[in-house]
Amino acid sequence: MGTAITYPIYRESGLPWAPNLPEDWQVLRNGRLFAHRVQTGFPDLPILEVSLRTGVRVRDMVNLKRKQVMSQKEKYKRAAKDDIAYNMMRMWQGALGPAPVDGLVSPAYVVVQPFPEANSAFYSYLFRTDAYKREVNKFSRGIVADRNRLYWDEFKQMPSFMPPRAEQDQIVAYLRAQDAHIAQLIKAKRELIRLLAEQKQVQIHRLVTRGLASGTAVKPSGYEILGDVPVNWEVLTLRRVLRVKSGDMIDASKETESGYPIYGGNGPRGFTKGANSNGPMLLLGRVGAKCGCVHRVDGKFWASEHALRVIPLREIDLEFFEHLLRVIDLNRFAIRTAQPLINSTIVRSQPCALPPLSEQKHIAEAIRALSVEPDAAIGQALREIELIREYRDRQIADVVTGQVDVRGWVPGPDDVVADEDLAVLGGDEELDTDGEEDNGDD
Repeated sequence: MGTAITYPIYRESGLPWAPNLPEDWQVLRNGRLFAHRVQTGFPDLPILEVSLRTGVRVRDMVNLKRKQVMSQKEKYKRAAKDDIAYNMMRMWQGALGPAPVDGLVSPAYVVVQPFPEANSAFYSYLFRTDAYKREVNKFSRGIVADRNRLYWDEFKQMPSFMPPRAEQDQIVAYLRAQDAHIAQLIKAKRELIRLLAEQKQVQIHRLVTRGLASGTAVKPSGYEILGDVPVNWEVLTLRRVLRVKSGDMIDASKETESGYPIYGGNGPRGFTKGANSNGPMLLLGRVGAKCGCVHRVDGKFWASEHALRVIPLREIDLEFFEHLLRVIDLNRFAIRTAQPLINSTIVRSQPCALPPLSEQKHIAEAIRALSVEPDAAIGQALREIELIREYRDRQIADVVTGQVDVRGWVPGPDDVVADEDLAVLGGDEELDTDGEEDNGDD
């Protein structure tokens, strides 16, 4: 953006979260900018979801994980194109955005219709700034803090800036163009991460399935999935090497009482149920999007019922087996239901080629050595993505609160924006799954 240009004249706003505003900007209650829309009974409209960074989008129904929402569509609220929809319980996190098309949002959402003087895209940028999200917490109410909701009656009392409408439109055009450039940077970083991880995995696969020495003599394994294996490796199913046990049901308060972390198949999970275990141990994700993933833990922990505990039946190198299970890719064999899952039978029936224990250790050491450089490069790329995101957040906050003047900005030939290009700014891990966990009622 070059040197930031400020407005020539500022005045006091009366708002502690943004004390100064450009001279011709107003401060209005949201009720002066938006009307409340409460319309149900439109089951033929598409369901919408929201990314915490990029706003509302049409939900991918083909890959829908929670199919029960289909039977609830008549209860969902209509959001007309350009309405802002926000999750009452998660607006403080940025769960809001303008609807790209007429669609449906869950009853846990509030839908607000902009008056002509309000550009909903401008206000979506404003509402997702850190300063405004802190204000949302102040206006939210509920019985306990973590169940606080921002109802329409409180939202309409919240003050917001209102630049002239033409200036709002200019700000939106500018920020969308900057977002497009930022999205390109993030996309390039993610592609680098993907290539590094892919190259590393190819090397790991070769070591785990063929060993350290090139040109090693091989023999038929008897399993099409394994092909030929080194002659001195033992071919067997995992049931001869591993016992696999699911976590037992136990109250989540155990984590607080004992001080031990709770693990699912994807690492520490916060609240879940489980069984007391001693590490080191391998855990497998048992159900959901992470089923089949492998996680090595040490020390005492609670094993979630979402995890399968891997218990060796003979001496093995646990680090080697962590890589072996990833190469097997248990997710391929998951039972495909509304929630994909694997069980102990699936795990223990998988064939593998097992090197002698000493070779397992050498392979694990070799993998550790070859991982140093790509892991460092991946870590650096991830840190750079976070810095890019932080820059974007600061830039948005400066522009939508009038600290930077973009009225003179003129789009260049590279400032072309397509909605699909901006999707990379968010991610599935940042989705608010349209409020299905809550129906919006007390």
